[in-house]
Amino acid sequence: MGLRELFLLDPAVTYLNHGSFGACPRPVFQAYQEWQLQLERHPVDFLDRRTPGLMAAARASLAEYVGCGADDLVYFPNPTTAINMIARSLKLGAGDEILTTDHEYGAVDRTWRFICNRRGARYVRRAVPLPIPEDETFIEYFWSGVNDHTRVIFISHITSPTAIKFPVKEICARAREAGILTIVDGAHAPGQIPLHLAELGADLYTGACHKWLCAPKGASFLYSRPEVKDTLEPLVVSWGWGAEQPGTSRFVDYHEWQGTRDIAAFLSVPAAIEFQHKYRWDDVRRRCIELAAETRDRLIEIFGTARLTQYQGWALQMAAVELPEPNLDIQRRLREEHNIEVLVHQWHNRSFIRFSFQGYNDRADADSLIDAVQTLYA
Repeated sequence: MGLRELFLLDPAVTYLNHGSFGACPRPVFQAYQEWQLQLERHPVDFLDRRTPGLMAAARASLAEYVGCGADDLVYFPNPTTAINMIARSLKLGAGDEILTTDHEYGAVDRTWRFICNRRGARYVRRAVPLPIPEDETFIEYFWSGVNDHTRVIFISHITSPTAIKFPVKEICARAREAGILTIVDGAHAPGQIPLHLAELGADLYTGACHKWLCAPKGASFLYSRPEVKDTLEPLVVSWGWGAEQPGTSRFVDYHEWQGTRDIAAFLSVPAAIEFQHKYRWDDVRRRCIELAAETRDRLIEIFGTARLTQYQGWALQMAAVELPEPNLDIQRRLREEHNIEVLVHQWHNRSFIRFSFQGYNDRADADSLIDAVQTLYA
């Protein structure tokens, strides 16, 4: 059985939008459903007695994969929820600033604006024009936005609208020296690039497991540097707060148990890690990166638009290319006329097509996209 047959995607659709919500392989989805069945067979035993041990094992597996301690990580349903918890925990006051870029994910942009509006703080979106410069130039340019009011730096590891990898390790190191808290949105990182969070240096890092790691929907995580854990307040106050029998980590106690909910997606993350190990995903990833880069360059030639960056931060399984004129209708036409699923979005009054390559894709999928675009732009 080939990799394409191992996924549940509709075979009639050329699916080039893995970056939006991911796609779960059959073996991982079966593990997910088995956990759900175990929950329903004996809900009290599963939730009251087995859940702490099961969640500890799932955390340990993910922690080893992303390079951190098992008690420095907790599961969340998605990065947006994790960012909401962080934002509500920060002791921001009037005049404090959060420095970010204008390449951030829209949902968390709204989270920060919401919090800042209520605290009198400022959310400073530093414009990073295209093309993105090389790492050293980018770091100096971004850092020039820091001032005496900067309390927090919030930045994507891999951007959603432009599919660019930012040099977050260097920025986190500089922020640590300046006493500035760093929060990294790594939604697109786990499974797409190697991670060692303890070495990366971010104070707080959130990532999605349901995207490039191919876990079920609703599996994400938050990592906290040990020195920062106790500053975080639970988004949902439940049994872990003021627990009569506390566990080994208050961080886990406060944030893991949020009332009755389906934890099957969290428990399936080890199966997703094992799936990618079994099918030599490092090799799969390299093949997908090559396909994405080749497709990106072919589209740039068709559209006559510029590269979004010249440096290595574009070597990903996901890429974005600017369209020659604003045209959001292209997504609908690709879907309805050619059965191709991609993302077309507007960013700063410019339109971009963002496409992804995962293990179930091959060169024929890339050729289908190119042929369809040539037809639409003929």
